[in-house]
Amino acid sequence: MAEAFVNTLAPKRFFAESAGIEPGKLNPLVVEAMKEIGIDISNNKTKSIQDFIKAGKTFEYLITVCDETGAQRCPVVPGTGQRLHFGFADPLAFTGSKEEKMEKIRKVRDQIRTAIVSWLK
Repeated sequence: MAEAFVNTLAPKRFFAESAGIEPGKLNPLVVEAMKEIGIDISNNKTKSIQDFIKAGKTFEYLITVCDETGAQRCPVVPGTGQRLHFGFADPLAFTGSKEEKMEKIRKVRDQIRTAIVSWLK
């Protein structure tokens, strides 16, 4: 979600790429929540931070969004630029009915957008 917000809100200033420790599958409920606000991430692919490291990629900013309880599993990228951390709950950990999960995902989505907008200022 953070990648999509940066690329949508500041496409002339930044190109964001996201990765995790282990690539998985896009959460279809996250895709749905983003689509609700006009951002289509359905064609995004999950990537491993190791792929970026192996490719020698460097970044001006490295923003981690791991939740605080899982911060020890946040990716570490050697030799990158300024590091920032915005902690958010992980939608994959949400339980309940579809609507209960969607409600929580919308809250996280809006928190991420707020954090990105604030950072871009």
